[in-house]
Formats: sequence, C-alpha cells, structure tokens
Amino acid sequence: MGLGGVALGSLFANTKALGNSFSQNFQPIQGPHFAPKAKRVIYLFQSGGPSQIELFDYKPKLREMHGQEIPDSVRGEQRLSGMVSNQATFPLVGSHYDFVQYGKNGAWVSELFPHTAKVVDDLCIIKSMHTEAINHEPAVIFFQTGSQQTGRPSIGSWLSYGLGSDNENLPAFVVLVSKGSGAQPLNASSWGNGFLPSYHQGVQFRSGKDPVLYLNNPEGIDVTDRRRALDYMKDLNKVQQELWGDPEIESKINQYEMAYRMQTSVPETVDLSNEPDYIFDMYGEDARKPGTYAANCLLARRLAEQDVRFIQLYHMGWDQHGNLPNGIKRMAQTSDQATAALITDLKQRGLLEDTLVVWGGEFGRTSFSQGRLTKENYGRDHHPRCFTMWMAGAGVKAGYVHGETDDFSYNVAKDGVHVHDFQATLLHLMGMDHERLTFKHQGRRYRLTDVHGEVVKAILA
Repeated sequence: MGLGGVALGSLFANTKALGNSFSQNFQPIQGPHFAPKAKRVIYLFQSGGPSQIELFDYKPKLREMHGQEIPDSVRGEQRLSGMVSNQATFPLVGSHYDFVQYGKNGAWVSELFPHTAKVVDDLCIIKSMHTEAINHEPAVIFFQTGSQQTGRPSIGSWLSYGLGSDNENLPAFVVLVSKGSGAQPLNASSWGNGFLPSYHQGVQFRSGKDPVLYLNNPEGIDVTDRRRALDYMKDLNKVQQELWGDPEIESKINQYEMAYRMQTSVPETVDLSNEPDYIFDMYGEDARKPGTYAANCLLARRLAEQDVRFIQLYHMGWDQHGNLPNGIKRMAQTSDQATAALITDLKQRGLLEDTLVVWGGEFGRTSFSQGRLTKENYGRDHHPRCFTMWMAGAGVKAGYVHGETDDFSYNVAKDGVHVHDFQATLLHLMGMDHERLTFKHQGRRYRLTDVHGEVVKAILA
C-alpha cells in the first residue's frame, strides 16, 4: 500500500487489471507482467512478400554477377517453391533501382522509398528475418498466429486477452484492409481469436457507409428500442449462462454491448473530414479516398489516439513473380509517403513514445530471377531464408540496423531473427512475457510463440 503500490495501480488502471470483472474479460487479465515500453501497436503488414533486394538490402554483388548462375554453395539444398522447381537455370539479378545511405548511421534505402528515407533515424531495421513457410497463406498465418495452420489466436487477440482494453467504446483489436492494393488472398484467420473467447477477435473497419457490418440499427429502429432489446437479450443470455456455464454466452453479451457503444464511437473515429489540409498533404492525396492505404494509415493514427490496443493494417499486392520493376514501383508509390507520414504524425503528437509501429511482410524474395530475365524485366520467387522488416517507436533503438545477410541476400550471415523471436519481442515491449501469456485448450497450455522464441535484446532501447 506504499508509493510503489499506488504507482502500480495507476499503471494498471486503464487496463482494468485491478478489480476486473468476469463480464469484462472472462477471467483476471494476465498482465502486464512488467512495466511496458509500448501501450499500443500499429502493424503495417505488407502482404505478398516485399523484395528486400529492391527496398532495404543493398547488394552490389548481385549487379556484378547479373545473369550468372547462383553458386551452389549459396543455394545449397534449400527448398524451392513449386513455381520455380522445374526452372532449368537460376540467374542472379541485381536490383533495378539504386540505393543511397541515409541518416546518422548511413542506413541503405532504395530510391523507391524517398519518404521513408527521411525518417530512417526513427527506424530499427531488421535485415536478418527468417521464417519457415514458403507459400503465402501459411506464411501470413505464421506471422500473425505463430502457427502455419489456422485455428490459433492472432497477436492482437493475445494482447486483447492478456491486457484488456484502454477504451471501452472501441475494440481492443481493429483490422484495416486497404482496397485496390492487389489480388493476393487474405484469410480472416489472420485476425481470428482461435480458441480464445470470441470477444478478443479482431474487428474489421471498412470504408463506406457501414464501417462495421451490421452495426447500424435497421430502418425504423431507434436507440431506445435497441437498448430495450439488448437488455432483454442480456437477461435471457444470463439465464442460459447460469444453466450451461458456456463462456461464449458471456462473450456474446460483451459483443452486443460493445456494438451498442460503437454505434456512436465508430462513426466519429472514422470520419476524417475534420482533419486539416496539411495532414492530408502529409499523407498524400490518396488519404482523401476512404479505404486506401494512405487513408488507413491516417485512420490508424486516429485509432491510436483513442487508445486502441492493436491496430492491424493489411496492404496487399507485393507478390511480384514477374514484371517486378514496375510492380514494386507501383506498390512503393501507394505506400511510401503515407508510411513515413504516420511515423512523423505520431512523433509530432508525442504518440511515438508509447506506440510501436511495425512494417513488413510474410517473407522476402529470391536473389535469382523467376522466369525470363531481360535487361529491363525480371521476377523473384518467394524466399523465407532472409528478408527485412522494421520497427519504430516505443522501446526499440532508433536509427539502428540489426543483422546481416550474405552478399547475395540469400542466407542470414549474422544475428538471425526468427518469426517467434519477433513475436516474443513485440510482446515484451507490451509488458508481456511470451512464456507466461498462455491459454489452456484441450488439455495443453498454448502460447503465441509455441515452444520457441527469444526476445531480441539487441534492438531494445
């Protein structure tokens, strides 16, 4: 009951860790296990596998050996995807785009990312990421849930379960999917609750008249009628809860109540009309078009201001098996300015101090060409062995580059970071011990990182 207790109570107050009720989170919140560095996460997931060779991993050796066969000593016996397994030759191909060093530490950034280059001193770039999956869906699911198979809870669901919400009028976990950004399929299991109570699943916000499906009252139903109906349903559900003890009934009660509160809070949050012109100029003209990547980055900042715990933004279209020079340029043009603007905007509002921003895809691309190689055109296949991600904001070193790849960007050469290491580090920054954040299901205690993963202490500030 001393000063330490008062401080701890203040720290945990918003997460309802003290005096937590069963109806709010179904059981006492597990954490934070220690003082967090970050209060919230904005995860900019670049679905499709952005090529690290064209964006962040500068490899002049590939230009020197352009068109030559990849050495057997580099390729080894590593697995190839079915799209190149019958390919007779594997010619190396250097980046079509130039690189320049930026920032205090001289980080290499492609000419495709001129705006990101301006904020490079705020980024913690990890060049040595590696994963186990070689195809899109299992690779995306692996990053989001820690397993290549569907059915496990996503990162946002784990954080909702472990930390609760800081805003009772908005979900703890919100999902934004950019429209018009490519045809790469995206499985809703990526933001699913798995075996956790369904109250913790991600809620997708859409552009258009109905940001959340089935949230608005039907024609002829006013707010008083809705409130009365919910109260009657709540009474009936409580009778069923007492009879059966099914936690999903309690989850349904919570979802109904959250939906009722969201009828007011969501329209206010997604309405960008009150943003000043200089903000739209910062994010780019696309920010005025609902549902675009730029508009979703701006919306992510607004959600962060409302203390939404986990904001997941999906940007599809990075899967360039052919015509990569044109394809990746188009993707960079739709995302570079808005990504950098988000970092700048958070920073100028003091939000970057307690917000963790993550940028990256499910794997990288091969250093050899897929299909026909010409002077101006080529493609790259999936490559799980090494690729680049970055983090920025709360708790990570700014202006820091972690890890190295070999001269061909084909293998990790130093300080590899596995997907489970990344997940363990993200949870650590949120004040959660990844080995202690567990849920018992079918007789076994599960966790996001399964039985692997170590916190990457070298990137911590």
